[in-house]
Amino acid sequence: MKILGVVPARYGSTRFPGKPLAMIGGKTMIRRTYEQVLKASLDAVVVATDDRRIFDEVCGFGGQALMTRTDHQSGTDRCREALDCMENYDAVVNIQGDEPFIAPSRIDEVAALIRRDDTAIATLAEPISDPSHLENPNVVKVVFDVNGLALYFSRHPLPYVRGADPGQWLQTTDYYRHIGLYAYKASVLRAITALPPGRLERAESLEQLRWLENGYAVRVAVTEACPSIAIDTPQDLLSIPQEALL
Repeated sequence: MKILGVVPARYGSTRFPGKPLAMIGGKTMIRRTYEQVLKASLDAVVVATDDRRIFDEVCGFGGQALMTRTDHQSGTDRCREALDCMENYDAVVNIQGDEPFIAPSRIDEVAALIRRDDTAIATLAEPISDPSHLENPNVVKVVFDVNGLALYFSRHPLPYVRGADPGQWLQTTDYYRHIGLYAYKASVLRAITALPPGRLERAESLEQLRWLENGYAVRVAVTEACPSIAIDTPQDLLSIPQEALL
């Protein structure tokens, strides 16, 4: 199976305009992300962007980049355009362009899932241990069945623990944070990007609910790799540990 790694990267961002070009220890964020993705076991890696500055930066350090449309609503849509522009690939791994310290093992984990014949879409999750994450709507939670298939994704704590104080929920049952790393069979990627937004997606602003609502199974693996360092705002650059820059 030939797997294409796509790194969607747009210049516009409400909280951090130009984020892919932010400098981190002498390298741009998109370069660090690209170099981390290259360490994974993928057949090719391409940055899909809507901005000439990002395109030029990637080509300048020797990476592969594609100019894509400016009107895509999600990174998934941008991955679809990249897939259509490249040679024949059987599957796509979607790696966010603001993951400069992503563990290559995480990419390999989701790639291993999509290689399975019984998997249409794959993603990862990790246990939640911080109580503040349960109530944080920016931390997406996922629940899945005994076969590892997602039942639901939500910004709300899932599951609700009846008869227990919310402050004790973490001591009562397991909670999992969804990691925004996806893999799709090529045919499935083309199908899901043709679907209109669904009721659940509009309610929670989570595109993966569109897939579930339309009957596409999402396989989830719980990863043990070290969490990535999130870069959401310019202030986050100041808190990067020095050892991460080595």
